[in-house]
Amino acid sequence: MVRMGPDVPLLNEYKQEFFWKRFPQTVLGGPRFKLGYCAPPYVYVNQAVLFLTPWLFGGVGTLLCQLQLLQELYAAVLSGMLMFAAAAGVQALAMYAARRGGTVVERLGVASILVDEEEVEFTHCVSPETVRFIAPGKRFGLNVVLHTVLAGVLCGFGTWYVFLGRLTALYGSTGVSLVVFVLSWVTLCIAEYSLIVNTAAETATFQAQDTYEITPLTRPLYIFIFIAVDLANRFSHAVPELQPASQALHVVFVFLPLLWALGVLPPLDALLLWGMEQALVFGLGGSPMSSNIRLLSMFAVSFGVAVCNYFIPSTLGVVLFSTSAGFLLSLDLSQVGTLCRRQRLVFRDHRFHGGGSPPFPLTSFGWTLGCRELLLYLSLLVAATAEAGLLHHFLGAVQSRDLVTGPQGPVSYLLLILFSLCWALREVQGAYVVGGMFLNPLYPKGLSNVQSFKQKNRGLHVAAAIRRVLLYLVSPFAMVAFLSMDKSLRSLHSASVSVGLTRAFRGVWQSSEDALLQMVVVVIVQLAAGDKTLPGWDTLGTGVQLLLVGLLMDRLTQFLAKLKFTLTVLVTSWTEKKQRRQSAGTLLALNAALWPLVLAVVTLSALLSAPLLPLFTLPIFLVGFPRPQRSWPGPVGTACPCPDSVFYQQMSGSLASALRTAFASGSLGSVAPGSHFLGRFQDRMVWIMILERGYGYCTVNIKGLELQETSCHTVEARRVDEVFEAAFERPERLGFTQGFNLHWGNALTPCAALAVRVYSDARNVLSGIIDSHDNLRKLQEDFMKALIWLLLRYCVQRHKGLLWSSEVGSGIGGMKSQSSQLAQTTCNQPSEAVVVESNVSSLRFRQDSSSLTSFGDWSDEDDLFGPQPARRTVALVTAEAQPGHSALQIGASLPGSVEMDSLFENMALSALQPLQPLGLGIGMPAVDKGRNPEVLRESPHLNFSCPQSEVFNLPPGWRTAPLLPSRLLLLRPLFPEDWFRFSLGRFGLAVQGETSEDTTKALKEDDVLKDLHVKVALSCLISVGAESAFTSPSYIYRLYCGDVPWTEGLDWLSSSKELYQLTLQAFRFSFKLLFDQASLGPMESPEELFSTLEEYERDWYIGLVTEKGWHDSVVQEKPFLFSLGHDLTMGTYTGRVLSLQEQLVQVGRLNGEGVRGQWANLSWELLYATNDDEERYSIQAHPFMLRNLTVQAADPPLGYPIYSSAPLHFPCL
Repeated sequence: MVRMGPDVPLLNEYKQEFFWKRFPQTVLGGPRFKLGYCAPPYVYVNQAVLFLTPWLFGGVGTLLCQLQLLQELYAAVLSGMLMFAAAAGVQALAMYAARRGGTVVERLGVASILVDEEEVEFTHCVSPETVRFIAPGKRFGLNVVLHTVLAGVLCGFGTWYVFLGRLTALYGSTGVSLVVFVLSWVTLCIAEYSLIVNTAAETATFQAQDTYEITPLTRPLYIFIFIAVDLANRFSHAVPELQPASQALHVVFVFLPLLWALGVLPPLDALLLWGMEQALVFGLGGSPMSSNIRLLSMFAVSFGVAVCNYFIPSTLGVVLFSTSAGFLLSLDLSQVGTLCRRQRLVFRDHRFHGGGSPPFPLTSFGWTLGCRELLLYLSLLVAATAEAGLLHHFLGAVQSRDLVTGPQGPVSYLLLILFSLCWALREVQGAYVVGGMFLNPLYPKGLSNVQSFKQKNRGLHVAAAIRRVLLYLVSPFAMVAFLSMDKSLRSLHSASVSVGLTRAFRGVWQSSEDALLQMVVVVIVQLAAGDKTLPGWDTLGTGVQLLLVGLLMDRLTQFLAKLKFTLTVLVTSWTEKKQRRQSAGTLLALNAALWPLVLAVVTLSALLSAPLLPLFTLPIFLVGFPRPQRSWPGPVGTACPCPDSVFYQQMSGSLASALRTAFASGSLGSVAPGSHFLGRFQDRMVWIMILERGYGYCTVNIKGLELQETSCHTVEARRVDEVFEAAFERPERLGFTQGFNLHWGNALTPCAALAVRVYSDARNVLSGIIDSHDNLRKLQEDFMKALIWLLLRYCVQRHKGLLWSSEVGSGIGGMKSQSSQLAQTTCNQPSEAVVVESNVSSLRFRQDSSSLTSFGDWSDEDDLFGPQPARRTVALVTAEAQPGHSALQIGASLPGSVEMDSLFENMALSALQPLQPLGLGIGMPAVDKGRNPEVLRESPHLNFSCPQSEVFNLPPGWRTAPLLPSRLLLLRPLFPEDWFRFSLGRFGLAVQGETSEDTTKALKEDDVLKDLHVKVALSCLISVGAESAFTSPSYIYRLYCGDVPWTEGLDWLSSSKELYQLTLQAFRFSFKLLFDQASLGPMESPEELFSTLEEYERDWYIGLVTEKGWHDSVVQEKPFLFSLGHDLTMGTYTGRVLSLQEQLVQVGRLNGEGVRGQWANLSWELLYATNDDEERYSIQAHPFMLRNLTVQAADPPLGYPIYSSAPLHFPCL
């Protein structure tokens, strides 16, 4: 984000011109009268004629009817037949033009930008180019037939709908009828043109692409809805309310073009999903679902339960059936599939794969549907059903005039007490109380230490346990008792009563907290009324009363949240200097003058449960079209992954486990589907969205935002930190002003801190360490010791059968010991082996990610160390040895990669494959070409003086280095014989178990074994160019990265994959030793060094960030990771250490309506206005609305989260 501030354009000049060409087309339904270039007059005339054709045919029918030549029905049929013929002619002409032009119609929904901008050369009025421009045609043959038939039916019914005689009978005025008649035909012409000629881009766009051409059906559908109400009024005289409804709808019919242009009316798919969701939640007592399939199936089953209740003749049967069905439908039915797979987690996206242990024990209650869970659910079901049946049978028929004297009286008071206790116990769990306005004095202060925080939080845990029992066990049974004795059960065979009771018995379990509040409101109303009868209220029945109270409270909650969002946008547009545009004063004055209109817009959006859309996030408020709570049409779990995604993948499991406890305790407040939470830890931002909620379970989606912060991201992240610090890092004693939430107007309200197992990231500049001559001299000695230790360990593992084939390595760096791997996982191949690999495959999806915005700073084109001499590297040697693999894939230059002066000039190390088999025959002796007559040829069989020495024998190919014995003899003093004997003694004990001192002494005194290891170790030392002391930090870095310059023994070393892996791993171990000793002091004894190397092998991954092994180690939750990096901008070397530990992740609640409103604007701005400018105003930083973070968290392709989990189902009991 380069340019920030209030003067950033809303739309650039090109997009402005494009928008003002597209919007008139949307208003008129498809005609393109504003082209941007000169076109012959017949182009406009043809479109005008086609636009007015329905009016012409409808006028013929209307005229014949007014002249009493035809009855209304026959006149409407005539108009419909004429329109059908005209539509068929237009479609036939379009198909003919497509064949003549040799093109195939490919219309994927709204008109393409390229099509809109294409300049057409017209030849005459009916040329193929003209026809294709005016009527592009349909993509599918079925739609040609369907849309043509619908065009005729729409014209026929539309003519019948707006007959002058009918309008005069409705309004009693000829003048009003004429006005309505003319404007209604404009609406009909717009719908017909959109259906049959050319479909305009709709401002209400839900899907990015309309693959099946559903958009042309949207406008005709709404017209058919209006016509259906009018037909019901004509033929049904039993409902007198239909007459005023028809009058009002005829007036609204005139304004349909305006509603279509403003995008208030949803497209068909959004309308269907929104309607089912609203009916399921408020009519049937369910919850919004995490997927469209679940929504459809749950709606069908719940509707079936309501129908069954209507036809059950016995009230006792209704009570028993409603109680049992409500309880069963409120459970997490997705767990049924896990019944036969007990050890499988409920997380349907399997984010915890890869051999790592889960963040919670598999025996934890609720994660799988096992015997304990089934026993608990069965016990609750039997107890609830028995309670409801017995109470209804013995007390349901008791007559009482009021609530106090009836059998429901004691239960009513119990409900009041339970609600008060649950509300109070929930309030004290969070960081703020009273709607986030005041700090909670009982919440622990200071979050510097996890253990101290847990100790301070013990009292709140006790309160949370009490609340959990009251809310999930006591309250449901109390509410079931209240409903079972309700007098409305006597008037059962009524559709409204059946639906109301079905919803009430379901809501008791589906959302116990909300159901308790609704029931308390109904009880308070009845207690306040006393003996008096409330007309219209008492006749509804308790079930319908609860339905209305639930709907009213939901809409009131939405209204207050939308009103807060509105005030935030209005106030900050002036108070925030960076948000104050030149038009800010004018917009504020207009909003003040038109405040009743603004309030009406907010109210209408709340009533429709539609997002409040701030146009361009300015104080210009519109009603967005209603859509499901998820806001996006696609499946949950899509993201724009990059290498940083692995950190969110690793923490999602532990975070889900922490969220389980937080939801159950109430520390995050009332959790309802559609709620949004933001978590913050170091540089990580976690976006949590509640998808579904039921009895004892919750379904969430966890998203991870990018770690490579832009300027806008940094501004908002800094404000998030300030908000959390004000809530959690506060003094012990607070005054009134200090206890007030100074950030109450912010979209984020802090809730709680959760203990989560995450990686803590520490980065250190290695100046003074990597360039110290003393450290560099010590590095050679440590390298030899680490290499000897790894060679001996290799022999021990081979003896125990713990080595895998060398063909299955994947990833370089701190190779995880096979023994420790077997202790942690039962996989059949190692999770990490020492191999330099190509990361191109793992980074192919990152090229377009915003996480690469800062990679330009990592360019390796500048040579900081001067011109380098030409040399042959491992990669070049490998390429020469493998002609079939010479074409290497070029990857992006990433941090930690090295540019090599080789045949592949500007290729990064991450794009090379230097460790492929070289075709020299692994383990085979080198071929003597006569150049080095002193090269020693050894027999593969050695005569050891100790029988146990055979365990530590090395492969024959490892001792065939083409090096002169005299050269090795000169380097013999570099071999640490004392360390070799010490390590040999320790590994000998590991191999032989309890062995005698004589055996150990014999091993140490076996000169043949020692000479063997001396030769192999020194050969490796020479082959990597380390025979002299290291003097250059750049050489150390290149060697650490696997960029080994060509040496005399490099061909031999590269021919043995396992030996090369061990050598490179040894060097990385030695550098880690250098790093630790420079920070913590030198190793004081061989025992300390031996245990340190064991720790490296067991608990560390030492390699590069760009390697697959790094990714796998994070997923498998390796305790520690180390990487060496090079900052070319600063010219410094850096060490990065990741430590897995339990840390406090701060979580806050976001204003859900503010998020939905910004997402609605994002959808309109990108899908309709096509404003994809990366510097547009609506994506700039906003410290109060968190605008940039909200845009990131949207689902792709509009947003760009780097991680998004599939729906995670976890228990909350």
